[in-house]
Amino acid sequence: MRARTTSFTTQTAAPASGALDRWTLDRIARPLAGAKLRLQLWDGHGLTLSSGPPVATIHIRDRRTLLRIAIRPELGFGEAYTDGRVEVQGDLVAALEQIARALARQRTPAPVRLAPNDERRSRHNVHTHYDLGNDFYRLWLDEALLYTCAYYERPDVSLEAAQRAKLEHVCRKLRLRPGQTVVEAGCGWGALALYMAREYGVKVRAYNISTNQLAWAREEARRQGLDDRVTFIDGDYRTIDGSADAFVSVGMLEHVGPDHYDDLGRVIDRVLDPVHGRGLLHFIGRNSPMVLSEWIRRYVFPGAHPPALSEVLPGVFESRQLSILDVENLRLHYALTLKAWLERFEQHVDQIRVMFDERFVRTWRLYLAGSQAAFLAGDMQLFQVTFARPMANDLPWTRRYLYEGADA
Repeated sequence: MRARTTSFTTQTAAPASGALDRWTLDRIARPLAGAKLRLQLWDGHGLTLSSGPPVATIHIRDRRTLLRIAIRPELGFGEAYTDGRVEVQGDLVAALEQIARALARQRTPAPVRLAPNDERRSRHNVHTHYDLGNDFYRLWLDEALLYTCAYYERPDVSLEAAQRAKLEHVCRKLRLRPGQTVVEAGCGWGALALYMAREYGVKVRAYNISTNQLAWAREEARRQGLDDRVTFIDGDYRTIDGSADAFVSVGMLEHVGPDHYDDLGRVIDRVLDPVHGRGLLHFIGRNSPMVLSEWIRRYVFPGAHPPALSEVLPGVFESRQLSILDVENLRLHYALTLKAWLERFEQHVDQIRVMFDERFVRTWRLYLAGSQAAFLAGDMQLFQVTFARPMANDLPWTRRYLYEGADA
């Protein structure tokens, strides 16, 4: 994906860079040593960070931006790119991947302390991101509006095919049978709930707190004649009640937060059948505990935290009667998913600019490109954790059922 280099801000002639400016640029460059990048100041002075040809040149437009990036690199760079005070000439995804790889070598695990996502804060966070308008998301997601990692059985399949394969992959992992009941926490626009009811004959109670997503999902249930088998409920995961044979959550755990993993585990334990209950959690994660980019949390995903497995396992599973059966990492599948989203986003960028503005376009371009780069660089992971009650002995002997649709 090639970066756009036309700024929407009015640029004025900046004074020539001085010794302090060049010292500051050198300070910014040190953590990125070896990255295939060139950093360039407003007057043409620059640094090439590796011996090989750079994948992109990062232009810093003025002294204020230079200092801001030096003081708070992630936030400063993100804000400057959004405002047009930084431009990337070349491959934006490749540039961000080079940055992610360089910084990953220096990061160390750290305790995560975030404001707890209580129900009020969770509703605010979800509204901020997911209620931007269904018309916006329809421009660049697949036809079913799946806004989570697809499953590419081959790298060359379409986004639509890969998203359908993801739904099937999840259903097979849950080993659904006609007449069973399923609870889904954080159902998005309802695609998985509708697929489970339509293709597997189960009854689904699906919970969500996004107004726009719920309205779309309920209309789709009526349109597909599934509103007698799928109930879409306006409720936070903490409000889930009743009982079920299976529990599933795709792309919701990132919004729970470390302070509430025990709450989620308590809900799963309360809902699932005490002997045969099983479930699946699908979520963006990390290899070790780290805080998500401040720029992402401030401007795109407030309250989000992609957890390490070591953060999730104690509260959700170990303190409950739940046994982990399998963990699959679909990191490269998410990189491909984001590649498809970014391409479609750029195809409709003029419409998106009219719907919002240029700053919004640049924010989401950087978010999508940066996310793709993070998965390519191994900074982000995509986990699917399958679990069941410890007394359940009706388990497949092999994984053949996932790929052939038959129990082994």
